[in-house]
Amino acid sequence: MAAASAPGKLILFGEHAVVFGEPALSTAIDLRTEVYARPPPEWLADGASLDSPKYRYVKAAATRAWRDGPLWFETRSMIPVGSGLGSSAAVTVATLGALQSLGGTFDVPAIAREAFEVEHEVQGRASPIDTSTSAAGGGILVRRDPGSNLLWSISRDTRRWSLHRCSLPELTFVVGDTGISAPTGPLVAGVKERVERDAKVASIVRDIGRITLDGLAALQDGDLEAAGRLMNRNHEALNALGVGHPMLDKFVAAARAHSYGAKLTGAGGGGSIVALTDDADRTARAIEAAGGRAFTVTSDADGLRRIA
Repeated sequence: MAAASAPGKLILFGEHAVVFGEPALSTAIDLRTEVYARPPPEWLADGASLDSPKYRYVKAAATRAWRDGPLWFETRSMIPVGSGLGSSAAVTVATLGALQSLGGTFDVPAIAREAFEVEHEVQGRASPIDTSTSAAGGGILVRRDPGSNLLWSISRDTRRWSLHRCSLPELTFVVGDTGISAPTGPLVAGVKERVERDAKVASIVRDIGRITLDGLAALQDGDLEAAGRLMNRNHEALNALGVGHPMLDKFVAAARAHSYGAKLTGAGGGGSIVALTDDADRTARAIEAAGGRAFTVTSDADGLRRIA
């Protein structure tokens, strides 16, 4: 048997724009997924068929990375599915980590690249920010061109992403989960269609890239008020891209009364909002009063790791 554990993530700035090569900033968080793999007589996941849609990322990872006969997978996750916290990335990275470990290797950059290919295959279009953050842990800045503190670069068709380690202070966030699960693929495809059709939408994508770099500078300077204002701007820009939802706006408005700023996180269309705050209890209560499920997470330096 072999097993690996990978963290969820929060995109602090730049979701959707990163698909078009603009910068994005993310951090791993202290919610994790574990995947155990052992050789039994047939393919199974948690005692069920690997063909179940629930295990499509596990199956895609196994199809790409394993050639030595059936496996029985067991998954354990703290990350709500469809919440924008990287549940699919974490289970993909952890599955590949367990498979590599079972085969006698553990190459994190290779796992990060393979995990992106799995997400791209399942979703139809993706960026490597989720899978790379889950693999590497800590703070991750994605840019088109490589710079200092480069971890690895990943290319797909005409697109190129360079994943960089970036230092962030320890941060506390309150996540507000709408309970509405929206598939990432159609949302990403919808933004692509709007960008190609409308120059104004394309300019919003570029603006999100600028917000990302300003947000990183604010966080590294310890200016949480400025970072919060930029999160608010990023949320409005994402709404303009068509990936918002009335419940997300409701939770954002509730959270902002007790936080530096708040925005949707992840693909949108449902999922979650994230609020940067030093008053987690009041922020969480405000989100819950607005009808959401709220929980506190912190940034985490740990990425993919072997656990068995």
